[in-house]
Amino acid sequence: MIKATELGTESIRKLLIKYALPGIIAMTASSLYNIVDSIFIGHGCGALALSGLTVAKPFMDICAAFGSFVGVGASTLLAIKLGERDYRSANKILGNVIVLNVILSSLVMIVGLVWLDPILYAFGASEDTLVYAREYMEIILWGNILTHIYFGLNNMLRSMGHPRSSMVATIVAVFVNIVLDPIFIFGLDMGVRGAALATIISQAIAVIWQMTIFCDKREIVHFHKGIWRLERDITLRSFSIGLSPFLMNLAHCFVVIIINNQLKLYGGDMALAAYGVVNRLVFVFAMIVMGLNQGMQPIVGYNYGAHQYRRMLRAFKLTAICATFVMGSVFLLGEFVPEWMVRMFTHDATLIAITVHPMRIIVCSLLVVGFQMVTGNFFTSIGMAGKAIFLSLTRQVIYLIPMALWLPMAFSNNPIDGIWWCLPISDMLSALTAAIILVIQMRKFRQQIEEEAIIIDDEQLLGKACE
Repeated sequence: MIKATELGTESIRKLLIKYALPGIIAMTASSLYNIVDSIFIGHGCGALALSGLTVAKPFMDICAAFGSFVGVGASTLLAIKLGERDYRSANKILGNVIVLNVILSSLVMIVGLVWLDPILYAFGASEDTLVYAREYMEIILWGNILTHIYFGLNNMLRSMGHPRSSMVATIVAVFVNIVLDPIFIFGLDMGVRGAALATIISQAIAVIWQMTIFCDKREIVHFHKGIWRLERDITLRSFSIGLSPFLMNLAHCFVVIIINNQLKLYGGDMALAAYGVVNRLVFVFAMIVMGLNQGMQPIVGYNYGAHQYRRMLRAFKLTAICATFVMGSVFLLGEFVPEWMVRMFTHDATLIAITVHPMRIIVCSLLVVGFQMVTGNFFTSIGMAGKAIFLSLTRQVIYLIPMALWLPMAFSNNPIDGIWWCLPISDMLSALTAAIILVIQMRKFRQQIEEEAIIIDDEQLLGKACE
């Protein structure tokens, strides 16, 4: 069993490799859910099916947003409690995660199934793409409880010092999904329903694996009697911390809905398919950054709880540098070999030609996106929900939504270019905002470090005087 205390003593570089590498592998593997589904659907069901998947994605993101509302907040709180050596509360957090995920995922499932068609139309579906989006989402919604529990327990595993176990759970799920996709889509001729069913079955198998770990009584945090009752303080604090990623995901969904509808208005279903392809390619690299963030989260949370601010800041800086390098890679690929990347998803010459131009526009700002993502997660990791929420809303609401509505009118000769350009411009503005807020907070941390150093010096002088 990995000792949580290593988070406060081991080299930051070694810790980030140890915790982030499994997270990167897990998140990259997790991103393959969408990538593999898109590849098989694109080649097996056609461009319109890819458009349907693009329409369904914001709905899936809303489901994920409710999962992160519980999972991210509770796992951050867990890391802080372990840093404070409050193991009783840590175990109660585990029980609360399960109960809250079951409640919220059930509500989302019921609402989604009852109003599925109107929701998909609002998200940009047309008569031609609705059937694909509906078939996919019906299966996903029926398995929503499993999805929430799967992601929630993975967050908990990372925070309690089991990043490798979290990675194994994700890899198992992805491997099963990759195996089942062609069987269901082609072999059983299930189309997009087969892709969705493969995803749910793979997550169910991963949950079984996770449960075996949490049933082990040798673990500091494990299932036992007395942890299943909802605790008001744990629930509120988990929601408070998880509110930032929840709002970020929710805002992202609404942004995608607006962009989907604008694309449908100015470019039709093929423009929607092009956006879906670019979005998924960028998503792979963004998931690598999220893996880095997951590795950083327990390190930063533990050291913040233990008042070891220097270690906390070193973890943040190293993560931000790595994230910038990762997003810089997709910038180079998107600018110089866009056709090669698009051909992974489709052999449709028209769709390839339509996608290359927006890809070059969208990736031009990615050099600063990694920094912005790490900064937002940093504030989430130390429980500063207000700052994290504000940063999550700057790109998605304050900048992106107005631009998505205004720029198409400004680009009156080619309005669809206005939609493509709203994405990188909002990225750059939100990164600038994050930098300003971070500089202000860093000054406060340095002041705390200096004050604590003075207190330690005074205590040492007093000790010598007493001797």
